[in-house]
Parts: sequence; C-alpha cells; structure tokens
Amino acid sequence: MPQSIFPLLLAAALLPTLPAAAQNVPPEATPFQMTGNIYLPNKLPATPERVASLQAPPGFVISPYATGLDMPRMLAVAPGGDVYVSNRVKGTVTLLRDANHDGKADVVQQVAQKPHLHGLALKDGKLYMAAIRELYVADVQPDGTLGALKTLYTDLPDAGQHANRTLRFGPDGQLYLSVGSTCNACDEGNPENATLLRIKTDGSGRTVYARGLRNTIGFDWHPSTGQLFGMDHGIDWLGDEAQLEELNQIKENGHYGWPSIIADGQPYPANKPKSGDSYQQFDAKCVRPALLYKAHSAPLALTFNRAQLFPPTYENDAFVTMHGSWNRAQPAGYKIVRVHFNDRGQPERFEDFVTGWLVEGGKAEFGRPCALVQAPDGSLLVSDDDNGVIYRISYNAPRQAPVQKAQVKTKG
Repeated sequence: MPQSIFPLLLAAALLPTLPAAAQNVPPEATPFQMTGNIYLPNKLPATPERVASLQAPPGFVISPYATGLDMPRMLAVAPGGDVYVSNRVKGTVTLLRDANHDGKADVVQQVAQKPHLHGLALKDGKLYMAAIRELYVADVQPDGTLGALKTLYTDLPDAGQHANRTLRFGPDGQLYLSVGSTCNACDEGNPENATLLRIKTDGSGRTVYARGLRNTIGFDWHPSTGQLFGMDHGIDWLGDEAQLEELNQIKENGHYGWPSIIADGQPYPANKPKSGDSYQQFDAKCVRPALLYKAHSAPLALTFNRAQLFPPTYENDAFVTMHGSWNRAQPAGYKIVRVHFNDRGQPERFEDFVTGWLVEGGKAEFGRPCALVQAPDGSLLVSDDDNGVIYRISYNAPRQAPVQKAQVKTKG
C-alpha cells in the first residue's frame, strides 16, 4: 500500500514563527496554527542494481560489507579490523570479521545480548555497551568474542522519546555518553536529560558536560584542534522547513538552547526559559550552532576523517549520516554528507557525499544510513538499519600530492 501524506493541524496559544524570530520578543498567548506533514517513502530492497546506482565523488567505491543483518545500528571497530554492531530491538551485539581481506564480512557471530543495547565504544581491549538505563563493559577475547558483561551503571536517565544512547571516548581518555530528551519539546525534570554526559568507566560517577541538546546521537573530536562537534536533532512539528538540524561545537558547560532557543537564536514560545530570563537574556547565555542543515533530515553519526586513504582535500573533514525524514511533505536526508572544515578547524559547509538511497522522485527509498565509522584501512563503514546492510566506502584513485590540498585549504 503506497505511503501518503497525512497533514496534522496543530493549534496552540503560541507565537507566529516569523514575527517571533524577527522581534525575539514573543507576545503572550498569541493564537497560532501550523500544519505538519508525515511522509514515509516506500521501502524497497537493496538489490545489487540499486546499490550500484549509489553516487559518490569520483574515485570512491561503495560496496556491501555485510548483508542480511537484522536492523544494524551502532558500530565500533577494533584496531585489528573486527567490527561490532548493535541491534537495539533485540538487544544484541554481533561480531563481523573480514577474514579473507576481500572487503566483505565472512564471520558473523553474536557475542552479547542485553535489553536495548545500542551505543558501542572500544578502548584498551574492552567493549563498552550502552542500553537505556544501563552501561556494560566486557573484555574482548583474542578471538573477538566477549567475556562476561559487567554492569557499570543502572541509573541512567529514563528514555522517553529518545532512547538511543551513544558512546565515544574523547582524546582525554574519558567516556562520553549522549542522553536525548524524553520529549519533542518540554521542560525536563531530570537534569541529565538532553545532555552529553562524561562517564567514569569504573562506575563511580558522571558529570553533565553540555546541556540543552535535544538529541545529539553523532559526535566526534576534530583530529587537529581537539574541539568537539555534534549534530543535534531539531524540534518536530514546526512545519516542513523548521527546526533546522544543528551542527554544534560542543563546549564544556555550554548550553545549546533546547527547548527555549532553537536554530540560530529563535525563541520557542511553548517553553519559556526555566531560569526566569527573557528570551534575549537566555539566548545570550547559549551557544549558537556552527552550521545549520535541512530540517527533519535526522542526523545520526558524525565521524572525522583521520586516515590517509582519501584525497588530501578530505583531511580533517567530517562525515554525517542523514537517516531521513518522516515529518515533512518532501523527504530530506537518506544520504551521507561531508562537512568541510577550513585550516583553522572550523566548519564551512555541508555537501553531498553519498546519495541515491532516495529514489523515484522521493517516493521510495532502499536505505537509511545510520552509524558510520572509519576502519583501520581508512575506509568508511556505514550501517543501514532499514535493509540490514553495512556498506563499505573506499577510494581507489591515485591520491593527489599533499601540496594541492594545502592550496585548496588556503582558498577556503
């Protein structure tokens, strides 16, 4: 049965969006109406012909690394090349190994199972696994399997709308855990919701590193500057073109506005600042986004390029998976984008990197890019939790001389 658009009329005593953004002083209880859309493209199988139709810049090669998986979500790669993938529905972690070194996984073995396992991070021969309220750790055995799972935490915040905890070790050696909001837009009762937490790996405590982040699933540190960047999901039901997705430079003790300030400083009138500040006062205390991207694209993973496989112009650039929209009339996302960073370590622009999963003029799709990690050989591995595929993106054209990369960066 074909999917269709279902318009939903939302009425509330809210501020009209454009005057609010212009004045930044929302009048009280102004009647407000808005129409939101739900549109889910038809799902198609990832046939070899469709996979071959995916588009990437010249020299890049896209191939299936593993197929027939059941909703592969987050990925972690060991130094030797073993890949671990989570399934949040079944709560499993599966080991994938390319034993033949042909760019395809020929070992597929479940190595752990606990309810709601999702986020994965590897360090010092241990695999850390985040569920909704629990954090586990296990030793990685010589054959890639895991020892017994040890429970580190059982009191992470309740999930609500955003249950997908993600993990990453920072350059400081500490573990960071993203905790999304329990709602679309609300005043949270738990100060650890809508935050990025810094976690102690002995289970002894944690601190809020940054707050006001609605759902920052993908985050990573710039290889040269060490600055932390993350993609945050915008509020739904604000129309097709709002709220834009945010690329934030995440600073310790920074507040990123949610739910009172959205995008580039616009007030969200349904949630006045809990501090009692005016919108202007609260906005002045918040960190504005570094870049904005098309609304409802649903960014999931963010990973910086740290390898020498790709052309020099890709050095220290980031890649982001756009999982794909549901809350707009014309689909957005269903692709991987590149974030170009200048030689000062600051993001300048988004540009398409891999496209083609969205087909038939947006009426159908055969993939929703999810996790994205860089393998030891420099290739990118990308999970598709919609069709059970993990893709490998490699580069086989001759590399340009490094001096050409420097010239490009200077022009930027």
